[in-house]
Amino acid sequence: MSQAKKQDTVKVHYTGKLTTGEVFDTSLQREPLEFVVGAGMMIQGFDAAVEGMSLNEKKTINIAPDQAYGEVRQELMQKVPREHLPEDMQPEVGQTLVAQSPDGRETHVVVAQVSEDHIVVDANHPLAGKELVFEIELVSIEGN
Repeated sequence: MSQAKKQDTVKVHYTGKLTTGEVFDTSLQREPLEFVVGAGMMIQGFDAAVEGMSLNEKKTINIAPDQAYGEVRQELMQKVPREHLPEDMQPEVGQTLVAQSPDGRETHVVVAQVSEDHIVVDANHPLAGKELVFEIELVSIEGN
């Protein structure tokens, strides 16, 4: 039986959930996800789980934050004085904003707090600090 190994191009169907059971992503209503095993295209825990799987095998795995999107980093939380915001802006917690760094790069941030004189924006990945649960089915292996 064929097993997925490093440098193989694989296709998987998956459902990603939080430990609460809330689904944050799934491929079940679209084409399977294609990637090269071990090429760094996927989060570490997902990549490692697929390596060694057999064709048509299904498994459920839990991935700790350090093997997924990392822990929440406080240095990615920033206090922004209200005077630096557009005058007509009414920020709300959970709102996504686009921030521009001094070198011109754009970053998506989420409003984490709102007060009278400032807001706090969060540039962490939305899944940072969370344990993830994936149901994976290996549907194709192409060796290299």
